[in-house]
Parts: sequence; structure tokens; C-alpha cells
Amino acid sequence: MADTEPSADLFAALGAPDRGVGTRSLGAGADETTAGQRGGRDLATVVGLGCGIAIIAVAIMLSGTPGSFVNLPGLLIVLGGTFAAVSLSSSLSDVANAVHLVMEALLSPRRDPSAAAIGMLDLADTARHQGLLSLESITDTLEDAPLLQKGMGLVIDGLPPAEVEAILARDLWSTAERHSLAVGVLRRAAEYAPAMGLIGTLIGLVQMLGKLDDPHAIGPSMAVALLTTLYGAVLANLVFSPLAAKLERNAADDGLVNRVYALGAVSIGRQENPRRLEMLLNSVLPPARRVRHFD
Repeated sequence: MADTEPSADLFAALGAPDRGVGTRSLGAGADETTAGQRGGRDLATVVGLGCGIAIIAVAIMLSGTPGSFVNLPGLLIVLGGTFAAVSLSSSLSDVANAVHLVMEALLSPRRDPSAAAIGMLDLADTARHQGLLSLESITDTLEDAPLLQKGMGLVIDGLPPAEVEAILARDLWSTAERHSLAVGVLRRAAEYAPAMGLIGTLIGLVQMLGKLDDPHAIGPSMAVALLTTLYGAVLANLVFSPLAAKLERNAADDGLVNRVYALGAVSIGRQENPRRLEMLLNSVLPPARRVRHFD
């Protein structure tokens, strides 16, 4: 592999660019590197989930009997059954990984590929005029961009660009696999939740039919039968499926930003002209995200 062009393996590992906006991106300028890694928060997840829950809650409150929609046994059947089924089909580490990525989607800032590209161009310009060792102090501030921190560390340590490229490609593949596993967990949860609701409905019907001679026991049994179906449908269509779609978008955003980081680190390792890096980054950024840093 020649040291003048990024390899096809790196492009394949990083995937195709997506139009999204991501979470933490490298800011412009050495003094602004750490601050620039944090963009604005993506509130769509919190707002969408909150609005959905609020609408259902208001509809229940308007019915005049909100207490009749709360059934602890039915909720335990749906939540516990869904968790058990998902854990059985994957692993506890996969479930924990999915929970971690969901929390990131709810709480973490966005990742901006344009800001990441500008930050890489600033680093490349600094390295060209002041040498690679001038980036050592900056690299220590990149905890929020671990792939970039690792790539720049390898470049500063003097590893050949081909080796840096191969290492970053493997890291990017493992990151994409981690997101894929989390999305799979949520997709399976969305499939199992309605099934658990149906199981709860059957349990409630059996209990009700076994107590037809006791009118006071029919109501609670019927509540379990109906509410478990409701819980399963709400969890599947308002929580698990939308969050799976959100994680898929976040994975595409992370892939694009990390692609920018990887291409920039390899280009800096080859000591290429930053203007050439700008053209290379613009070739992978969506049209609306392309930058003009040196014009």
C-alpha cells in the first residue's frame, strides 16, 4: 500500500458518510480543542419521549380513573419477561452496552462533522508549521474523542502511516459492531414486549375464568389481562423501536465523525499538505457539511 493515498480498507471500515449531526467534535484551534469537542445537545430524543409519555398520561388523567391503569403484576410480567427474553437471546454485556448507548443518546452533546473537519485541518496546519511534537500537549486534551487521541498518539510516536491506518480501521470496525449489537438488543426488545403483553393477557384471562364464582376477583384479573397488552404496545412502539432508530442514526453520525478523525490522523502522519486534507475530507462529508478552511 502506498503512503500517498488512504487505503480502500480504511474507507470500507469507516463506512459511507451520512447526513446527520453527531455529539462531540474537535473544535478549531489548539486552545479551543477541548471546548470545541462538545456541541449542542440533541434534545429530540428527550422531547419526543417526554411528549409521548405526557400525551398518554394526559389521556389517562382525562379518563377520570388513572389508578385503574396501574397494575404492578402486569408491569412486572412485561418488563421482566422482556428483559429475560432479551438477555436469553444475547448477553448481559450486550444489554448493558445498549443501556449505556441509550443514556448517551439522551444526555450527550451532538457530534458535528464540520467542526471535526475544521479541527483536523487546524491540527494538520499546526503539525506542518511547528512539527508533530507540537501536537503532544493537544493530544492529552482529547479524552472526549478517544479514536482521535489514539490516532494522534500513534502518529506522534512515529508509527508508519500504514500501521496507523490499519489500527484505526480495526477500532472503527469494533465501534460500529458495538452500535450494531445495541441496536439489535433494542429491536429484539421491541419484538418481545408485545409478546410478553400477550402472555400477561392470557394469564389474566386464566385467572378470571378460574374465579367466575367470585365477582370481586374478576376485576383485578381483567386488569392484568388488558393492561399487560397496553404496556407491551407502549414499550415497543414508544420506547424500544424509536430508541433503536435513534441509535442507528447516532452510529452513522459517529462513523462519519470518526472517519474524519481517522483520515486526518493518517494524513498528518504522512505530512501531507493541509489543503490536500481539506479536499479529502470534503470528499467524504455531505455537501451541506463541507468546509472551506483555507480560502
